[in-house]
Amino acid sequence: MKRRNFIRKSSSYGLAITLLGTYACKETKKKEMEEEGSAEMSGELAEPFFKLSLAQWSIHNMIREDGVDPYTFAELAKNWGFTGLEYVSQLYKEELEAADYSKEAMDAFVAKCNAESGKHGLENLIIMIDGQGDLATADAAQRKSAVENHYKWVDAAQAMGCHSIRVNLSGSTEPDEWTASSIDGLTQLATYAKDKNINVIVENHGGLSSNAEMLANVMVKVAMENCGTLPDFGNFCIRKEEDQCVEQYDIYKGVKELMPHAKAVSAKSHDFDADGNETVIDYVQMLQIVKDAGYTGHIGVEYEGSQLGEEAGIIATKELMINAAKKVI
Repeated sequence: MKRRNFIRKSSSYGLAITLLGTYACKETKKKEMEEEGSAEMSGELAEPFFKLSLAQWSIHNMIREDGVDPYTFAELAKNWGFTGLEYVSQLYKEELEAADYSKEAMDAFVAKCNAESGKHGLENLIIMIDGQGDLATADAAQRKSAVENHYKWVDAAQAMGCHSIRVNLSGSTEPDEWTASSIDGLTQLATYAKDKNINVIVENHGGLSSNAEMLANVMVKVAMENCGTLPDFGNFCIRKEEDQCVEQYDIYKGVKELMPHAKAVSAKSHDFDADGNETVIDYVQMLQIVKDAGYTGHIGVEYEGSQLGEEAGIIATKELMINAAKKVI
């Protein structure tokens, strides 16, 4: 073969191979894009509309019974795939109460929490306050004392970069009395917290606070931007007898009524079926309510079950939230 003909034929073969390769590459890319689009349509690649935080109460048995240091909270949450932290004041009660909640003790608490959350790159979100007095008591003097007992926690939340403290409204079982006392207690505390850029948020947490319609009405009457709710998927028992709930508020109606005032959300869980669903709470329905309210912040996992250990229960709840979010419209 003459050199000229060889070069011409070689060039033709090379061009054919190049064109064939380009076509194959385009077809592969097209297929990948189609598969990616299909996955997005099915929700497989879509990120949840919320961020994941962990309520420290989920590890209260580890801390109280197994001796786990509460200051390892950030490390544990990081290892389990969370980005936000929701602290529980009573899990630090022993050391703080021993120091009579002195400024030095509170400052040390703040410093340790900040050091750990900073080291592990997590965001401090909420401190859940218990045992500091009844903000909804009918006794005005006791109510004022309870408000002032919460001041140190507002200051701690500010120093930790949290957005809120969670408080309880126990108080009277008489609706009008409870409502009036709740409005007054919250107004006093939210007024103090306002200057610190801290929200005062109320969880449906038993008693009349689990009557969502009444709690929402309190929020309307307080009418302060930094006072809101923390809807919990599972805390809607208004009255118990012998540790059994005898008066239960509709959990879906309750969350829907509290969401317009929500500054955080708590995903309560207890037990799971063979498919990984919560046995009592329909997470798809709950997350649909939350999304429909326009909420896109953190949702805190709060496992309280006995079927699984705390670590397994936390992970099961987290996986359920991610899977349920794919089914939300």
